[in-house]
Amino acid sequence: MEFFRIRRDIPFMRHALVFNVISLITFLLAVFFLVKNGLHLSIEFTGGTAVEAAYTQAADVPKVRSTLEAAKLSDVQVQNYGSANNVLIRLPARAGVKQEDTVIQVMGALCAAQGGTPQIKQDTNNKGEVVKRWAKCDANGSEPVSLRRDDFVGPQVGRELAENGAKALAFVVAGIMLYLAFRFEWKFSVAAIIANLHDVIIILGFFAFFQWEFSLSVLAAVLAVLGYSVNESVVIFDRIREAFRKYNKMTTHEVIDHAITSTMSRTIITHGCTQMMVLSMLLFGGPTLHYFAVALTIGILFGIYSSVFVAAAIAMWLGVKRTDLVKATSKEIDPNDPNAGAVV
Repeated sequence: MEFFRIRRDIPFMRHALVFNVISLITFLLAVFFLVKNGLHLSIEFTGGTAVEAAYTQAADVPKVRSTLEAAKLSDVQVQNYGSANNVLIRLPARAGVKQEDTVIQVMGALCAAQGGTPQIKQDTNNKGEVVKRWAKCDANGSEPVSLRRDDFVGPQVGRELAENGAKALAFVVAGIMLYLAFRFEWKFSVAAIIANLHDVIIILGFFAFFQWEFSLSVLAAVLAVLGYSVNESVVIFDRIREAFRKYNKMTTHEVIDHAITSTMSRTIITHGCTQMMVLSMLLFGGPTLHYFAVALTIGILFGIYSSVFVAAAIAMWLGVKRTDLVKATSKEIDPNDPNAGAVV
């Protein structure tokens, strides 16, 4: 389906050097901020305490968040969990503060916000030490908020998650390179992976510059952007191969210009619809989906740019030519045959 068709090829590759210089500068800035600032990792990676609280009525998540911030609990993540009445609260580990004390502080603040009185009980641990634990929130005989569970995520678990995330990213990159090398040619494989890593590094650079929280959901968005970007690259590479087969007199840069121009309508439809869905998550998804949607938004916008102006241009610089993609045959392909070439 096409909303429009551009009759005259746009000379994108005429300005390939300028676009590649812009990409290089953006990439280097992203690397600089990553090295200088680092990523603001969430408790999944750094370790911390998770508290699940249950309300007798629908929980007001923004109020819960502001209550905990007023109690001087920084970097708190609050989201509905399971139902509208339950909230999951995650807090980073604090030096010298026990998990029990953190739970008491969190539940005490929530209880006070509901007009209740915190009730604390004392237990004895295996070492014979007296340990204070949360009992309940008493509000004239009722319990407006209760503790469902509390867990501690240790730094070791966080390190394992970070290592597994890095391995997942490496496997995705290797898989993409192998796929493109077998389907097309190694020059396209190198060009696509450089372009896709360009997108990933720029996303990470934004998160490092603004010190946005980098969580598992953001990592999932980064992996999704890798697959999304390579899909756009594959569409353009398919059209390049098709154009090489159909137009024998075109030069390499003319073929690439034609391939990109012929996919413009498809690009606008696909990315426009996807971006509308992502913007919906960004605007209406709340704090839980905010940074996931931010990462996808950045990735989609730069993914379009990199597929058109980075991947195709690098393939041209690497010297891709007709004989790399088209095998000589005794039967000449009819350029007017609508079934000739790849169908996308």
